[in-house]
Amino acid sequence: MSATLLRAGWTVYLKELVDALRDRRTLAIVLLSSVAVGPLVLMLVSTLAAGNEARAEARVVVADGIERAPTLRNYIERQTYTIRPAPAGYEHRLREGTLGDPVLVVPAHFEDDLVAAKAPRLLVVSASGNRRAQAGSAALEGLLAGFNREQATLRLALRGVSPALVEAVRVEDRDLADPAARAAQLATMVPFFVLMAVLYGATGAALDTTAGERERGSLEPLLMNPVPRLALALGKWGAVASVAMLIALLSCLSFLPGQWLLRSETLAAMFRYGVGDAAAFVGLLVPLAGMLAALLMAIAIRCKSAKEAQANVALLLLGFSMLPLVSVLDPQGDKAWHYWVPGLAQTALMGRVVKGEALSWAAVLPSFGVGAVVVGLALAYVVRMLRHAALK
Repeated sequence: MSATLLRAGWTVYLKELVDALRDRRTLAIVLLSSVAVGPLVLMLVSTLAAGNEARAEARVVVADGIERAPTLRNYIERQTYTIRPAPAGYEHRLREGTLGDPVLVVPAHFEDDLVAAKAPRLLVVSASGNRRAQAGSAALEGLLAGFNREQATLRLALRGVSPALVEAVRVEDRDLADPAARAAQLATMVPFFVLMAVLYGATGAALDTTAGERERGSLEPLLMNPVPRLALALGKWGAVASVAMLIALLSCLSFLPGQWLLRSETLAAMFRYGVGDAAAFVGLLVPLAGMLAALLMAIAIRCKSAKEAQANVALLLLGFSMLPLVSVLDPQGDKAWHYWVPGLAQTALMGRVVKGEALSWAAVLPSFGVGAVVVGLALAYVVRMLRHAALK
């Protein structure tokens, strides 16, 4: 590559980069939609989790007819729960979502049936559309299961039977995940938002520097300059890739102060994401940003307006948006071919980073190799289209 070509490409790069950063309104929209969404989602998730934790710590049971079951009331209060009477019209309020706790309904003859060993039926009333009530249903059912076990143990003891005889086996849980993997559970959502930031960050710049210039009538005068078409393509591509990487950098860094928005202590302990993880993310996104910039330019260079270009790149945007779901829906985990698929490779690699796993060159190099091939082919097509446009 000659020095003249490099100088021309550098000049075009600076010009296109300044033009991309000068459109402050578009840049602000991209930054807000790409960079601010991740921390905002963290805040919303933590707010929901903090509310659930607060309700769990409150240890409240909302009951209808608890006065009919003094034995059950005694057990619930011994578990340090507070019993509150169910409000009037609780079924309607549960359906509407204005009541956030499930309601325990006690039948009229509960105590008599319990003494007669007739297994009275308790009713836990909730609504599947009410997430707060659904979250509390599991805890309430667990509390009632404890009451059931206590009553069964007392009945066996009264008959001189050891409760151990009804336990054929004892089941214990053992979690094989290391502490780092458990602590990184929440951080696995970060790669998706970072990937979307790169995707939509490159889209606006790529469409503006190709179809946008053609629509404004500034592409033809540019082609009249004695500049090699390859220099034009390289300069434009470099500017688009730089904008995409800038937004990717800001998106990766936004999650660092975003951790301050976590209101749940449990989620704060699960969110394992630091400066080293952000730096690794940026490095892994380089081939994706370059490849997306080249692909978007290759599609948009054929279009006569930005609106037409947006319609043409919609399928590409949808495809890359769906790729991270492959690793989520596949229960067998990451496979070797995942590292050869752009977008899916970055998701898998960034997932390994947040889990604290080491990255091997065999996993990293395929994404760079595929990215280089795609960039070369796409830029060759852009150069051809620029030459064709200059001949018209």
